[in-house]
Amino acid sequence: MAHIDLKKLGKTFDNDVEVIKDLDLKIVNGEFLVLVGPSGCGKSTTLRLIAGLEEATAGEIYIGDKMVNNTPPKDRDISMVFQNYALYPHMTVYDNMAFGLKLRKYHKSEIKKLVEDTAEILELEKLLKRKPKQLSGGQRQRVALGRAIVRKPSVFLFDEPLSNLDAKLRVQMRTEIKKLHKTLKTTMVYVTHDQTEAMTMGDRIAVMKDGVIHQLDTPINVYNDPADKFVAGFIGSPAMNFLEGVIVDGHIVIEEGKYNLPIIEKHKELLKSSHNQKIIVGIRPEDISLSKESESSFEVNLQCDIVEPTGHEALIYLNTGKTEIICKTDKYDHSVMKKDDLTVYFDVNKVLYFDAENGKRIK
Repeated sequence: MAHIDLKKLGKTFDNDVEVIKDLDLKIVNGEFLVLVGPSGCGKSTTLRLIAGLEEATAGEIYIGDKMVNNTPPKDRDISMVFQNYALYPHMTVYDNMAFGLKLRKYHKSEIKKLVEDTAEILELEKLLKRKPKQLSGGQRQRVALGRAIVRKPSVFLFDEPLSNLDAKLRVQMRTEIKKLHKTLKTTMVYVTHDQTEAMTMGDRIAVMKDGVIHQLDTPINVYNDPADKFVAGFIGSPAMNFLEGVIVDGHIVIEEGKYNLPIIEKHKELLKSSHNQKIIVGIRPEDISLSKESESSFEVNLQCDIVEPTGHEALIYLNTGKTEIICKTDKYDHSVMKKDDLTVYFDVNKVLYFDAENGKRIK
């Protein structure tokens, strides 16, 4: 195992596009860290910098106690798994997994043992004689994992490895990767744009945008205690609802002017300095209900656009006249689908507040 330490890391491409900006990140021994963010945020570039596939413009990269900025990828003791599998089509599964070991001049008997042991972990024993074209997408991805594992590196790097799989296989494979981490206890860095993968897989997640980490914390802390509007809106499915308003006399006047959202007692001191200023209110879909569930429930009448039943729950798309609001509930009946207007209840105890200028959380 090895820790990874990125110090003031920067990357600018030839067209003067700054992709990574003064990035500081410590990944501890044996940690499963997920880099998550929208396309173009710099997460894959960060991974490629760690791997040595891109050269840093600024800063230092440490794997273990060694600075590896000038170390070739093959000497960094890392294994990387890509989204397109990158298997050799003319080789069997066995030969694909053994290829890196042969290049490193491992003895034939040692290669056999390492490949067979890894195949057992990934349930590939019966597939060792097949070629990639004879495998399903999930099986190919397991072979790509096996090829990375067999070398026993100190660090695993995953670049959106599940993005080519169907929904069911994605769920299955992310469970297998987590089990793999539990078994191997090796440092893993995983890149994804899928916040569900980030939430379910990472010991910690780093939420990135425009080459900057906006928040680094455990999944539950990022979800419950987001640092800013971007993180709050990116983590969570469906995304957090946002409403613009102005604080006036202990209430937030929502800009549409249809209602005044009360500020509960414990939030009044928090918002004292924001009196008469614009503010953004955030509330998650699951904190909007179809019935009054507590004293902190606030009644709002909204236009009902669409209802999407998903089985045990439903997503209800509402409209203030200006802004779409999503309610996520498991307490509904089909009569809701026929209504044009709906009374819902905001749990004002769960409301979060953000600065309208810079998006920073007010807390």
